[in-house]
Amino acid sequence: MKLYVIAGEDSGDMHAAGLIRSLRGQLPELEVRGVGGEKLEQAGAVLTAHVRDINFMGFWEVITHLPVIRRLFRAVQADISTWHPDVVILVDYPGFNLRMAPFIRRLGIPVIYYISPQLWAWKKGRIEIIRRYVNRLLVILPFEKEFYQQEGLEVDFVGHPLLDYIGDPPPRTAGEIRTIALLPGSRRQEIRRMLPVMLAMTDRFPEAEFVIAGAPSQSPALYHQLMGNTRARLVMGQTYEVLRTADLAAVTSGTATLETALFGVPEVVCYRGSALSYEIGRRLVQVPFISLVNLIMGQAVVDELIQYDLNPDRLEQSLRRLMEPAIRSSLAAQYTALRAKLGDTGASGRAAQAVLTTLSWPPPVVS
Repeated sequence: MKLYVIAGEDSGDMHAAGLIRSLRGQLPELEVRGVGGEKLEQAGAVLTAHVRDINFMGFWEVITHLPVIRRLFRAVQADISTWHPDVVILVDYPGFNLRMAPFIRRLGIPVIYYISPQLWAWKKGRIEIIRRYVNRLLVILPFEKEFYQQEGLEVDFVGHPLLDYIGDPPPRTAGEIRTIALLPGSRRQEIRRMLPVMLAMTDRFPEAEFVIAGAPSQSPALYHQLMGNTRARLVMGQTYEVLRTADLAAVTSGTATLETALFGVPEVVCYRGSALSYEIGRRLVQVPFISLVNLIMGQAVVDELIQYDLNPDRLEQSLRRLMEPAIRSSLAAQYTALRAKLGDTGASGRAAQAVLTTLSWPPPVVS
């Protein structure tokens, strides 16, 4: 079986790798090519492009990098056409993948979308693309199944793969704050915007050690350039190890907000884009929150500091609030409820079975 994967972000790379490992358990001879990062490559995929070169955030940033994106798009189209896989699995990354889906289907190749694009937040019109060009949609957030059902689409809720990677959170107490984790994101642009604000906390919490969780798709030089003489410590490619020992965290909006919650770490969610991207997004986004924690719970469980609210004073205030024993106790209870909403472990295995069922694979033996 030949499988092509397109995952354009670090989180998608991780989830795609988990799916490939589960598929290899049943199909040891599986051949995989596609777009991804280190984790997908470690799972045995041959990469045709790396996430570090294509992962842009914000409307303006995407526009300024359109020539790069277009070249990659054409290269991936040519690669799929030449290799002609048995199936293409699209992983999140909607701006790219939803445009790729019609081309793939015209080649007569089935399309499976794993990790639904966040159409429930904006651009509901793109649902028609899913309806026409995606053979099967596998979702990982509990409210997504109901959303698509209301739009007349049947999808598979497979549960969240993070439950398999993280396991039970370590025990935590309301004692002294020794370590504050800084998760500035995985894209170059968001790291440049978020990390300086987060690093301003190092002088405001002299009693704590600050640890930066560096994204595996980025170079340490990017972080050191921004760190200057601050006393933060950089740890590359070991986000889970950083979260396992953290007492508090400042986290850029994205999958990392959910990872932090599943580790039981009290967090403040941060987001800042370019002025143009923010103003466009503010008019288009149709949900009340940006963090997965609050979206899944349907309420403001964690503080969200967005755009102009993300400044050193507000961030310090939110972090100090998380030091209060009553707040930490309430947050721990909310995190427990969040975990329960995400379903059972085994998401990657269920997703793999959905792929095999869709393709009726392995094919029947003809005697």
